[in-house]
Amino acid sequence: MYLNTFAHGSQPLDMTGTDEFRSLLASAADLGIPHAPDVPYRSCNIVLRQMRFHFLEWGAADAPVIVLLHGGHQSAHSWDLVSLHLARRYRVLALDQRGHGDSEWARDVTYSNHEMSLDAEAFITAMGLERPILVGHSMGGRNAMLLTRRNQALLRALAIVDVGPELSERGRAAIAGFVQVNQEFDDLEHFVRNVRQYDPYRSREHIERTVKYNMLERADGKYVSKCDSNPRRLGIVRGSGPLENITLEDAARFDLPVLLVRGANSNILAPDAAERFAAALPRGELVTVPDCGHNVHGQNTKGFIGALGEFLRTLAH
Repeated sequence: MYLNTFAHGSQPLDMTGTDEFRSLLASAADLGIPHAPDVPYRSCNIVLRQMRFHFLEWGAADAPVIVLLHGGHQSAHSWDLVSLHLARRYRVLALDQRGHGDSEWARDVTYSNHEMSLDAEAFITAMGLERPILVGHSMGGRNAMLLTRRNQALLRALAIVDVGPELSERGRAAIAGFVQVNQEFDDLEHFVRNVRQYDPYRSREHIERTVKYNMLERADGKYVSKCDSNPRRLGIVRGSGPLENITLEDAARFDLPVLLVRGANSNILAPDAAERFAAALPRGELVTVPDCGHNVHGQNTKGFIGALGEFLRTLAH
């Protein structure tokens, strides 16, 4: 049984009248996130590459477009506070990537970054988006970079959040360990405690408000992860071969504005690796957000939207 509300068919579902939206507004007020309470917000489905994908659509249909790609073992809802803020000026489309959130699980258990980047490209094309700004965190950032290497003319600009060509093996092992031990629970309180211990930057209240997007209730009453946890799902794990990995040489050919955002206490993207990545980008900029780790936009949302907002303003000129 799902714990959250989403569109089950082809018709979009208005989310602004739900308890979930009211809960989000409460979190935004708690954190001092600037937002408009009457922003359009819909849950939608689309079929891409013979799979059903769920996405969240925010803001006016004729506004400039931003596409958001979440990290591994997360969902489009991980961007909710950011989307709520951005929707004042942008049309924001947050995609649940395959095997995550409320999108379909891959029947062939194919979860490579390459395949996910093809999904994102198909989404942009099918939605008829004209050179959107693409923002990707962690796994989503890897997928965004692969898409950019293959078809950068599709994009106006790129923002990569706490990931790059060179990653910390220790940090990736920590993430993999957390995911491995958080697959099944007798009650949601156990999961909340684990997340609180793993992520001290977020308040307990905020974690409790968002737990419904991470877990579902199985027929036997246990709570299990909504993410397909088959061992073949790669996520932040480095795949093999050139289709799966971006090099600094690849980054040197990214001829579009690129913002690289690093969490000051990140265990994934080391300061020197971030600097090398930014230096390789012809039109790149590195911003380090304080008081957060790898999940920059969730752990210091105000710091993240401040960094992204400055980047977006430069694109408007």
